[in-house]
Amino acid sequence: MTQPAYLNAIGTAVPPHDAHHAFIDWATPKIADPRLAKVFGRMVARSGIEHRWTVLPQASGGGSPVAPGGFYEHGFMPGTGARMAVYAEEAPKLSIAATAALGEQVELDGITHLVVASCTGFVAPGIDQIVAARLGIAPSVERLLVGFMGCYAAVAALRSARHIVRSEPDARVLVVCVELCSLHLQDTAEIEPLLAMLQFGDGAAAALVTSDPVGFALDAPFATTLPDSAGLIRWDITDRGFAMHLSGEVPGRIAAGLADPDFAKAALGGRAPEEIDGWAVHAGGRSILDAVEAAYHLPQGALWASRETLADNGNMSSATLMFTLAKMLGSRPVEHGVALAFGPGLAAEGFGFRSAA
Repeated sequence: MTQPAYLNAIGTAVPPHDAHHAFIDWATPKIADPRLAKVFGRMVARSGIEHRWTVLPQASGGGSPVAPGGFYEHGFMPGTGARMAVYAEEAPKLSIAATAALGEQVELDGITHLVVASCTGFVAPGIDQIVAARLGIAPSVERLLVGFMGCYAAVAALRSARHIVRSEPDARVLVVCVELCSLHLQDTAEIEPLLAMLQFGDGAAAALVTSDPVGFALDAPFATTLPDSAGLIRWDITDRGFAMHLSGEVPGRIAAGLADPDFAKAALGGRAPEEIDGWAVHAGGRSILDAVEAAYHLPQGALWASRETLADNGNMSSATLMFTLAKMLGSRPVEHGVALAFGPGLAAEGFGFRSAA
C-alpha cells in the first residue's frame, strides 16, 4: 500500500496595508457612464470583500499607493521593471513571514524539498532560491518552482508535494504560495477590468507536507480544462505590468463545467455532493463561489471558509486556496473533503482530502 501524504499545517501572512477602499475610491470616478457607475457600485457592495492587502508602502502623506506620493501617484503606471523590482524585494519577505507562521505550529527542521508557486512576478535567481537561502535550507534540498499557472497553482504545488511524499516517505516538503497582485494595477476606465482588479490582493501561505498522520490526508487529484474557454481568464504581460482579463462569463462556464457528470465523478470521488462535508473552494470572487454552490446545490454555509477568506483578503491568486484550507484545519474534522480551484485555461483542478485518523 502506498504511503499517504498529509498536509500537516499551514501558515499565512498578508502585508500591513489595506488597499480595498482606496481602490474603490480611485476606480469609481473613472467610469463616465452613470449607468455603468451604478453597476460598479452594486458589484462593490455585493463583492463579499472587506479587505485586500498590499505590499506597496503608504504614500508619503500616509495615504494609499494611488494617493500623492504613492507608487501609482496621479495615475502614473510604473513600468514592468519597476514592478518586478518590488516583487524581488517583497515576495521573499512575505514568504518568510508565512513560513514563520507555519513554524509556530510545526517543526521545520529537516526540510528535504521546497515547492514554490507564484504567478505575479519573475526574478532570477528564482523566488525558490531566494526563499531557500533566507531560510537557511541546505543547497542540496530539491526545489520546484510552479510559475504562472494562476489561481489553481496551489493545487499543482500540493499535488507535487503529495507525489514526492508518496514516493519518498521520509520527505518533508515545504510548500510556499506567494502572490503580489497589487503590483499590477492598470489605469483604465473600462468596467470589466476594474471589476477584475476589485477582486485581487496580496498574500502568502506556507505548508508542510509529510507522511506524518497529522492534519489533512491528501487524496486523489483531478483536473480538467473547460472547452472553448481559453480566453476567459488571461494574463497579458505588458510594458506596464501584467494586465488581467477576467470575463464575466467565467462563473456561468464554471457552473456548467462542474455539472459535467465525468468531472463531477472525479471531483467528488464518486460521491453525491451532500456526502461532502468539507469544501475548500478557491475564493476567486463571490460570483464564482455562488456558481459552485448552484452547480452542486450546496446548503448555505457549505463554503464558509472560502467566503471568510474572500472577505478578509480578496483573491490572492494561488495563495487563496491555502488560506481556506488553513481555516478548515483549525475547524471540525472532515471525512470527505474536496479542494477546488480555477484559473487560466479555463482550468479546474483540485484534490480530495480528509482529516487524519
